[in-house]
Amino acid sequence: MLVKNWMNTPAITIDMHSSMQEAMNLLKTHRISMLPVMDKNRLVGIVTDRDLKKSSPSDATTLEIHELLYLLSTVQIKDIMSPKPITVPADFTIEETAEILMVNKISGVPVVDNDGSVVGVITHTDLFKVIISLTGIGKKGIQFAFSLEDREGSILEVAHIIRQFGGRIASILTSYEKAPEGYRNVYIRMYSIDRVKLEGLKTALKEKSRLLYMVDHKNNTREIY
Repeated sequence: MLVKNWMNTPAITIDMHSSMQEAMNLLKTHRISMLPVMDKNRLVGIVTDRDLKKSSPSDATTLEIHELLYLLSTVQIKDIMSPKPITVPADFTIEETAEILMVNKISGVPVVDNDGSVVGVITHTDLFKVIISLTGIGKKGIQFAFSLEDREGSILEVAHIIRQFGGRIASILTSYEKAPEGYRNVYIRMYSIDRVKLEGLKTALKEKSRLLYMVDHKNNTREIY
């Protein structure tokens, strides 16, 4: 899954000589949390809602309202922005982008094309949307977690059992993280299972695999094994 399919576009940007007040208005109007900062057509920085809050007078200020408004209208974005922002190209994968955000402890990045022009913005909120889409949780259903042998056909075996009981598989995710040597953790989300058949399905799955948990999002029931 590529960044270009999930980024916010067109990017809402702000000129480096604009005021804090203009930045606040843009964030509020567009319901966003960050702005690429431009010097003409060149990306020179990034400013976030956190930057604006840190640079604003505290609640304990003794400034009068007209003085506060004057301050917000005179402080320029170039004075509070983070220069040399981290960027990602539009053809980066979502996973690569998530790693960059995590390693650098940032909430989002501008997306640039081959010429370095800003074509969008992607944030951790967009990454959450990807997770929801990949896992299929938006449609509820049932998720099973397994510890399966890391061998050819192990996933196919449990998937076949689910289909035998009338289940439609929506997503299959796997990970070696925190799995025993020679095993991997597998997460399968399914729909369309008749709840009357659910106990039989669980019994059949336990005969072929080690079940870690089952979550029925429709009925909000959880079983940890």
